[in-house]
Amino acid sequence: MFIQTESTPNPQTLKFLPGRDVLGVGGREFANEEAAAASPLAAAVFAVEGVRRVYLGPDFITATKDDALAWEHLKPHVLAAIMEHYVAGRPTLLDDATAESEDGDGRVYEGEAAEIVAQLKDLIETRIRPAVARDGGDVLFHSWDHEDGVVRLTMRGACAGCPSSAMTLKQGIENMLRHYVPEVVAVEQADA
Repeated sequence: MFIQTESTPNPQTLKFLPGRDVLGVGGREFANEEAAAASPLAAAVFAVEGVRRVYLGPDFITATKDDALAWEHLKPHVLAAIMEHYVAGRPTLLDDATAESEDGDGRVYEGEAAEIVAQLKDLIETRIRPAVARDGGDVLFHSWDHEDGVVRLTMRGACAGCPSSAMTLKQGIENMLRHYVPEVVAVEQADA
């Protein structure tokens, strides 16, 4: 088994490509070891000292490290943990675990707001998520405030805590959404 690695715009996060499906569809973020109990793969990566966050994507894994450690010391251990997981044939998620819901904050939108939200979700799904996935991240629709025109998004994977995520939100995502959906005034990161 050959696992490729790619750097991400976030210097603390590295993307691992095992050459097979990880989740297949969707994504799941683990912010700590306790949350990783739902995933033998995430737990194996968290077992490497210095790993602070793990994101499982459709066909990739991102690991975020502690600021004080260098990837040159951590990377071989993360690679070994991923390889051992797959060689042992362990499941990615336990039976009762699933990919995280992508339904935002649970608001129900009606009328024109529902149409705008459908447009926003379609743009996020078809244009934005594939682009940020190439960098080991993910962006999910969180909410739409039709009164002030603000779209709130949840940043995950390499995007979470990335120094350039504010620029990605403002110059990339906001510009695209404003272009296609004139009702959009601004895009902000949702509070975690």
